Amino acid sequence: MTRPALLLALAALAAVPAGGQDAKFPPPKTLGPVETYGQHLRRSMGLMATSTPEKRNTVRVLFYGQSITEQAWTRAVADDLRKRFPHANFVIENRAIGGHSSQRLWRTAEADLYPFDPDLLVFHVYGSHTDYEAILRRVRERTTADILHTTDHLAARDAVDEPTDPAGLTPKQWEPWFNHAFLPDVTKKYRTELADVRGLWKQYLRDCGLKPQDLLKDGVHLNARGDFLMAELVKAHLRYDPDAKAEPDGRVTTLNVGKEIDWKDGKLTVPFEGNRVVLVCKPGEGKPAAVRIDGKKPSEWAECYAATRATAFPNTNWPVLLRVTSEKPPVAGEWTLSVTELSADGKGGKFTVAGSVTGEDGAGEVGRRFVSPSGRVVIEPEDWNLDYCYQVFKRPLPLPFAVKWKADLRGTDEFASPGVKDPAVETTVTAAAGLPNGQHTLELAGGPGVPVAAVRVYRPTPPGP
Repeated sequence: MTRPALLLALAALAAVPAGGQDAKFPPPKTLGPVETYGQHLRRSMGLMATSTPEKRNTVRVLFYGQSITEQAWTRAVADDLRKRFPHANFVIENRAIGGHSSQRLWRTAEADLYPFDPDLLVFHVYGSHTDYEAILRRVRERTTADILHTTDHLAARDAVDEPTDPAGLTPKQWEPWFNHAFLPDVTKKYRTELADVRGLWKQYLRDCGLKPQDLLKDGVHLNARGDFLMAELVKAHLRYDPDAKAEPDGRVTTLNVGKEIDWKDGKLTVPFEGNRVVLVCKPGEGKPAAVRIDGKKPSEWAECYAATRATAFPNTNWPVLLRVTSEKPPVAGEWTLSVTELSADGKGGKFTVAGSVTGEDGAGEVGRRFVSPSGRVVIEPEDWNLDYCYQVFKRPLPLPFAVKWKADLRGTDEFASPGVKDPAVETTVTAAAGLPNGQHTLELAGGPGVPVAAVRVYRPTPPGP
């Protein structure tokens, strides 16, 4: 089940984010039950709020979605966080891709979302509800992120007096059902923070005597006033409650060397449960130390590799390939897919593949399943995005065209501290990330002279069956 084709088409055509948060508009008379906000953002908001000049917690924030999430409200939210929490060490990125509904975004998320390892994910996307839920499920299965997602604002075609009782709604009433039935159920299942943008948007329209179109620059995208309102509604949820426990479910555990863990016979052995383990550096130099997970090098774990986003269609941020996978264990390196022929509709053509480590690795046809001879590159027919780019942008791809991506190892076989340059900001080295979520043992060789202050373990907490 998908949102109406008209809205998706409009979303696809809006490749340039809207601008301007400078205009002054009447603020919302109500932001809803603010005192209840932030209950599912306790870990990330705690990191922000407890940062001090002497201890600047690193907080990774990712905005993800499509064209609505590319708009200026996200910059206003990011600026507000930096202003309210000046001592936090923010790493904030917006990797939204206009026009890419959940049917496409679940594929691009493999490069964009999970490897980023956000502490806070701010999310909105249109499209299939099943793919929407699949993205949230994978965030819970593969990261320890707090999730803030929003209901849809009102598009020009939406009714302010639409039905809202979930008991009387079915997917045939798509927008009311998705926003008032599906999303509230999803937030309970995945313990997410859901901002009721839609309900408060309607209230703002009533309070100000406006129509839905008055906050839009076309049928769906926000004008400056719409950007202002969206930012205000989202910012209200980014609230810290000092009485709430920062890590309510033990998703992240820090084990200090000399306290919870210690060296023995030249080894630091740490049993842990999770899928990511990070080494916190202390000042000083030391010899490189071998890293092993369950007796294996991190580079020997196929799950510890992630492909980066592929090259975009010219003059856009739309990747030519939505996703690249593999059948055999990857190796870290760069890949180039050279498109040499392409049909007029972008659905067919020819290409070759080569890797910086593997070398020449086969040839294939656009739109057909491709498995390279090494097994390190797999492209499913649905992973191609060229026909969609042709459909929307109505211009050809210049040939030959090189599509590039990297296979990154999310870890290291040998720990070497890069040096602590700012004692207020933790210097960390990822030992391994992307492991199967479960019981493992980290083993670090080298003895107490290795400059490791702590081991931090990340354990995703997916919902039960």
